[in-house]
Amino acid sequence: MSKPTFILGLLFAINGISNITQAVEPPTDFSPRPDEQQLPLAMHSQMNVKPMIQVGQSEGDIRGNDNRALQAAVDYVAALGGGIVRIGPGEYLMHDSLHLRSGVQVMGSGQETILKKAAGQVVSLGIDGDFGEQQVTLVDKSGFGVGQGIAIWDDAAGGFHTTVARITGQSDHTFSIDRPLMADCLVERHAKAGTLYPVVSGYDLVDVSLSHIVIDGNKECNAHLNGCRGAGIFLYRAFGTQIQDCQVRNFNGDGISFQQSNDVVVTSCTIEGNTELGLHPGSGSQRPTIRNCVSRNNGTDGLFLCWRVRHGVFENNLLEGNGRFGISIGHKDSDNLLQKNLIRKNNSHGIFFRNETLGMAAHRNQVIENTIEDNGAEPGTAAIRVRGETNDLVFTNNQIRDTRDPKHQTQTVGILLETQVGLVDLDENEILANKPIEDQRGANHP
Repeated sequence: MSKPTFILGLLFAINGISNITQAVEPPTDFSPRPDEQQLPLAMHSQMNVKPMIQVGQSEGDIRGNDNRALQAAVDYVAALGGGIVRIGPGEYLMHDSLHLRSGVQVMGSGQETILKKAAGQVVSLGIDGDFGEQQVTLVDKSGFGVGQGIAIWDDAAGGFHTTVARITGQSDHTFSIDRPLMADCLVERHAKAGTLYPVVSGYDLVDVSLSHIVIDGNKECNAHLNGCRGAGIFLYRAFGTQIQDCQVRNFNGDGISFQQSNDVVVTSCTIEGNTELGLHPGSGSQRPTIRNCVSRNNGTDGLFLCWRVRHGVFENNLLEGNGRFGISIGHKDSDNLLQKNLIRKNNSHGIFFRNETLGMAAHRNQVIENTIEDNGAEPGTAAIRVRGETNDLVFTNNQIRDTRDPKHQTQTVGILLETQVGLVDLDENEILANKPIEDQRGANHP
C-alpha cells in the first residue's frame, strides 16, 4: 500500500470511530419535568431569573435623585412582567408619588434610602372643576408643572371625593390631569388645588412589595392631605401588598393608609410623627396583618381600623404616645385578633370601641395578652372603653395598669363597658386601677 493510500485509510477509520462515538452519546432531554407547570396568569412556567434594575445617585443602571429616576426603573421592570427594583443610598426628592406597579418588588438600602416629599403649595381654582373633568384652571400657575402630583378639593369634597392625580399637560393657567375629578369642586365652595400626594402610592395592584425605605413627608412644608386619598404610603385596591422594614415619618396626614385592599401585610415598620393616623387599614380591607410595628407620636390614633376591616391580625405592635387612642375600632370591624400589643402613653383610651348601632358595631373581636398602661391626659381614662351595641367581645390575659406615681395616674379605669354593650367575655385579666371594671350595662348582663 502506498503512503497516501495508507493515510487516506487511516482518516476514514478515525472518522468512523468518531461517528460511532457520536452515535452512542444520548441526546439531551429538553422535555418538561413532571413538576413544571405554567403560572396561573401567564403562558409560561416559573423562571429562575427575573428582571432586576439598580437605581442610584452616583452608580446604578439608572441614575438620578428624584422620583423620575425611581419611576423609570419601576415602569421598566413592570413592562417586562415584574421583577426587582433596588434603590441605592441617598435622599430622593419626590415631586410626585412613586407609583407602584403589579409584580414589582421595590427594595431600598434601609436608613440610607430616603424618599422625601418636595415642598408643596396650595392655590385657588380660577373656575369650577366639574365631576369627571380632567383639567383644572388655577388662579396662580407658578409652582405647578407637567409631571407633578396634584390634589383638588373644595369644602364639600373631602375623603374619597378629593382627587389625587398627576399633571399631564399645561396651557397657560389650565392643567390636564391623568384622573377624572371625583367631585364637583366649586369656586363658591373655596375650591383649591395643591401639590399634595402620597410619597409612595399604589392603585389596582397585585403581587407588590416595598421594603427597607424611609419615607419623609416634610410636613413643615406641606398642607394636609386626608387619609382616604393619601398618606406617606397609600394603597387603593392593592391586593396582597407587602410592606416591610419601612419608616414613615413627618407626613401631613396618615403614615400608612390602605383602602379597599385585601390581604395587605405590614411588618417591622416604624410610623412616627405624622399629623393624623399612624396606621389606617380601611374601607373594606379584609384580612390585614400588621405585626411587629411601632406607631408612635402621631397626631391622632396609633392604629385606626376604619370601616369593614374584618378577620385581621394585629400583634406584637408598640402603639405609644399618640394624640388620641392607641387603637380605635368600630364600623363593621368584626372578627379581628388584637394580640400581644404594648399600648401605652397615648393621650386618651388605650383601646376604644366606637359608638355603633347593632348592625354596624365591632362584634366578635378578641383582645388577648396585651399590655395597656399609662394612657390618658385626664383622670378617668379607661385602658379599654367599649361603646355602642357591640357584642361577643373577648378580653383574655391582658395586663392593665398605670405605673406612674399615684398622683400622676390618669388611666384610673381598667375596662369601661357602656350601657348598650352586649356580651363580653372577661377572663384572667390582671387589672390595677381605681375601678378595675366599670360596667354600666345594669343587671341584665353577667
